Amino acid sequence: MIAILADTHMPKGKRALPPQCVEKVGAADAVIHAGDFFAAPVLAELRELSPAVLAVYGNVDEEELRRELPETLAVEVGGRTVAVVHDAGPATGRLRRLRARFPEADAVVFGHSHLPLHEEEDGFQIFNPGSPTERRRAPRHSMGLLHPTPAGLRFEHVWLG
Repeated sequence: MIAILADTHMPKGKRALPPQCVEKVGAADAVIHAGDFFAAPVLAELRELSPAVLAVYGNVDEEELRRELPETLAVEVGGRTVAVVHDAGPATGRLRRLRARFPEADAVVFGHSHLPLHEEEDGFQIFNPGSPTERRRAPRHSMGLLHPTPAGLRFEHVWLG
């Protein structure tokens, strides 16, 4: 199982990852973070919790994170390819646009909007985990889990708090 995060935007006030999120990240084989950590210590915190952190930078990330992390990433999960990017652009046409941008990918994980989303078309999936710390217009704080199965990739949202 892989934990999926985006848009943690920490530190900010007393903001911290919710205990349920920390538990899921700690139990996962790896964590994918789709950008907007904000500060480098957040990446360090995730690296203490998880054996592998696969991440891209987002639009609010400090320069240190922009130097260390790529803008996009492709990872193999259970024999399938998952692309990761922070900003997937406008909602209209997003699935088709991401499929064209990442033609080798079976799925794309993204963030930026803070809105949980999972769409699928002809076996291609896009997934936004939402945010565990700053829900904005989303109904609840959230994160995601990715389960590689013999049938393919199975994404799920985890509602926090």
